[in-house]
Amino acid sequence: MGKGTIVLAYSGGLDTSICIPLLKERYDYDRVVTVAVHVGQQDDEIAVATEKGKKLADKHYTIDARDAFVKDHVFPAIKANGSYEGYPMGTSLARPLIAQEVVRIAKKEKAKAIGHGCTGKGNDQLRFDFIIRSAGLEVVAPIRELNLTRDWEIEYAKEHRIPVPVKKDKPWSIDENCWSRSIEGGKLEDPAYHPPDEIYAWTVSPKNAPDTPEKITLEFRSGVPVALNNKKYGGYELIQKLNVLAGKHGIGRNDMIEDRILGLKARENYEHPAATVILKAHSDLEALILTRSELAFKRMVDDKWSELAYKGLVYEPLYAALNAFIDTTQERVNGTVDLELYKGHVMVLGRSSPDAIYSSDLVSFDSDSIDQCHAIGVSQYFGIQARLVKQMAAKKK
Repeated sequence: MGKGTIVLAYSGGLDTSICIPLLKERYDYDRVVTVAVHVGQQDDEIAVATEKGKKLADKHYTIDARDAFVKDHVFPAIKANGSYEGYPMGTSLARPLIAQEVVRIAKKEKAKAIGHGCTGKGNDQLRFDFIIRSAGLEVVAPIRELNLTRDWEIEYAKEHRIPVPVKKDKPWSIDENCWSRSIEGGKLEDPAYHPPDEIYAWTVSPKNAPDTPEKITLEFRSGVPVALNNKKYGGYELIQKLNVLAGKHGIGRNDMIEDRILGLKARENYEHPAATVILKAHSDLEALILTRSELAFKRMVDDKWSELAYKGLVYEPLYAALNAFIDTTQERVNGTVDLELYKGHVMVLGRSSPDAIYSSDLVSFDSDSIDQCHAIGVSQYFGIQARLVKQMAAKKK
């Protein structure tokens, strides 16, 4: 008699696929139940994960969480201008939701343990472990616990006749959701290596993008996009359409050295065309609407929100408190932003909002709505302490 049932967070890739036999051979589990969660991967990828899960595991679930991902994770990220070390987060936003869905299935299957295919060097192990342990379940991570290498995994998969899309000459590890696509592993681990264009799927090289700029309009309501080019869309559909549109113009590639949670530096490649455009437009619209004090404080809040989201600490009480503050500021973030897409760049052309605190009448040099002489009194006291210090220093010379 073995250990009973374990539920495995399943992507259909190399790591999670070899975990199925490993959990039986090395960990003595009787049943392995796999769970694939759809957060915007390619439909054929989900289809492959579903087919393989049904074939390799004792039972399989495929859960469509696309709308929940956008509503509960992407939209808050937009409101918070969510980014980590200069790029829009994607993988980190999806991990808590995936883990929560796997926990739900584990409880349904009366399993006491959840397995995942994370390594002991990356971020995902911590994001998954946090959610799983918060539910009072045991964590089993064969790749981490057995110190497995990529080459060993590929050979093990061959021995067990497990079809995997990874080859030793192209061992890319790809994670995808509707907000972002990450590519790492293999030769990409060398920071000096020039990545081939074949690693990208959502974006063309900027040099191969159209020679004619394309103008678009995004409309926001309460801080989130609701329309593209004056046509209303649901959140998921709008993001997918903008991924295609901006990707065609080579927008949204990142090749960077990233500091992981553990402190390890890693070379990461990302594609996030829609995220790049939306976040650019959103932050620009905020500048038109929010007060200087709101903007200054919100930048600090956004940074802390992004740190917690990157780590996957969605149950941290501070995370809820930050979201509450951010949501309050977003009540007035309504309006439209006109943008130009051109050869890897997105530029704001103009913006408008019924909630703007910008006044063309007050700021115009041609307006007499404010008596400019009133500024003389302000000027008399402006920087007075610094002026006094400088004057005293001059007297001592």
